Amino acid sequence: MMLLLELVQNVITTNSESPGPVCLLAPPSPRPALAQNTDQPSPSVLESKNSLDLLEIMGNLSYDDSNVTFLDYDAAPCHNQYCPLFQHMAPTFLAITCAAATLGTGALVVALAKRPHAWGWPQSRALVAQLAVGMGVFTALLPLVAVGIGQGWRLGTGLCRLTHLLWHWSLFAQGLLVGSSSCSTAWCRWDPQSRRLAVAVWAGALLLATPAALASGTVAASETSCLRRSVDILSPAYLLHLVLCLCLFLLLPAVLLVATLAMPRLRAGWEPGVGVSWLFFGLWVPYGVGLAVDFLLHAQLLQPTCGTFEHFDYVLGLSEGLGVLHCCLGPAALLTTRLCRHGAGASGSC
Repeated sequence: MMLLLELVQNVITTNSESPGPVCLLAPPSPRPALAQNTDQPSPSVLESKNSLDLLEIMGNLSYDDSNVTFLDYDAAPCHNQYCPLFQHMAPTFLAITCAAATLGTGALVVALAKRPHAWGWPQSRALVAQLAVGMGVFTALLPLVAVGIGQGWRLGTGLCRLTHLLWHWSLFAQGLLVGSSSCSTAWCRWDPQSRRLAVAVWAGALLLATPAALASGTVAASETSCLRRSVDILSPAYLLHLVLCLCLFLLLPAVLLVATLAMPRLRAGWEPGVGVSWLFFGLWVPYGVGLAVDFLLHAQLLQPTCGTFEHFDYVLGLSEGLGVLHCCLGPAALLTTRLCRHGAGASGSC
């Protein structure tokens, strides 16, 4: 018992000399999810080889039949190098993506304005215009996010939550638009019925994005960190946000795919133009899987290991980076498909 008390006292003394959480970037990332594991230090992730964690010391205590207790000082700690790499590369990636998305969305808007009647089903003008608005909102947030990653978030908690709200509002709206266009011809023409549906889609998407704003925020100790999750992993706001994201990124495309294969009417109406809209789901599905695994790890429903926490941040960061590309690949895919159909002399109709 005396040995244990001495160990605890040594840990307190050692940690007081090397303060600071691990992987909290200076400045940290304001990205809604791209660096989400940087805001919650992983178990047993150590800031330096000279600092010891109490839980690690307790885990390294060994007991034998002679009741002799000894400390394994040779146990290798976990070191996570994702945070500095993310802070170095993410601003450049977001800047390039933003420039490409701005050009693509601008070209899409020009094409819609110059040849409005050339956009027939399944890429109707009503649908493509709303998708362009969603991608435009998403793109407009990228410069703010990039600057926040490189220089720190200096706009306060309110704008941090507003950024998360707009970010997810755009994603939910695009997901609902793609989903509704896959199972109906409501967007075939712009009439009172489609206008009411548009209001319902955008209002519903805003409501679905609200938990993301409630779960986000800045770090109490440092106002330069705008985090996707500033609450506990099991808090109601984050759990609701997680469930809604999994429904958007995983459940909705799965249900639509099964319905298309099972219903002859939907299967007969499937065209390449509908598949282009599904690019949104294809790019975001890996991130949905990553969010589910991330929750299982932090809730300790999966047994975490040192290697898991060292490498999972890279997987999750790359998966969200893939999803972010939808704002530049989406307009390019829509324009390419329309040009190919126009060159082939095909014109969509309802």
